Amino acid sequence: MAPPRQRVPEGPAPDPAVQKLRVRYAKRGRLRFTSSRDFQRALERALRRADVPMAFSAGFHPHPKISYANAASTGTASEAEYFELQVTERVDPESVRAALDEALPGGIDIVQVVEAGPGALADRLEASDWLVEVSGISVEVLHEAVDRLLERETVEVTRVTKSGPRTFDVRRALVAAQVQGPGEASRDAAANHEIRPDCAILRMVVRHTTPAVRPDDILTALREIADLAPPRPPLVTRLAQGPLDTATARVTDPLDPGSA
Repeated sequence: MAPPRQRVPEGPAPDPAVQKLRVRYAKRGRLRFTSSRDFQRALERALRRADVPMAFSAGFHPHPKISYANAASTGTASEAEYFELQVTERVDPESVRAALDEALPGGIDIVQVVEAGPGALADRLEASDWLVEVSGISVEVLHEAVDRLLERETVEVTRVTKSGPRTFDVRRALVAAQVQGPGEASRDAAANHEIRPDCAILRMVVRHTTPAVRPDDILTALREIADLAPPRPPLVTRLAQGPLDTATARVTDPLDPGSA
């Protein structure tokens, strides 16, 4: 018997991609509750409204050639989210930034667009710089709890994942942590992030690991080892993510070709 004929999509092949862009965007205010899927739908609509010449995959169900990297969880604000976009015509990155920012709802803000360099963007996202605003807890109490965490070599927590409960060490991923008052944190934080005046601040650099150690895992560890139980859920903001400078425990810019 002759083998069955393979179905082939009708019509011409999609135009090839000629340029790849890397995009940094922010989730601010109430838009921090936007899920990854909600953002993807909003982005594709905005790309069409902004008339960006997107490249599409081949096949029966073409989709835009967009890759997302290490998105923050729903409910977390961020000044440093990233995706890559392939286009079929060469474009000016700044023009794309302005048009796309205009097409997206307020609170999802396009911060920077650059032409992609060699390598994968995801490989450059080695760590995140987090700011956690803890209300109802004094700076002194938070400082004591963080000191107890830093004194330990291993701190394990258990989180329920899609595949069931998982226990992992959060201390190994915690590169640096410091406690600040709201005034000090306001000077250090991103210009677009307003610090609440009635809270203690935990600023920390967390290495990206598998499984990922999230800020709420660090807070779980503080509750278990120091009985830290804020009366209200902390407000978490990612200020940066990118290459990790181990000498200074700082997160550098992943869109800078010269960053480590």
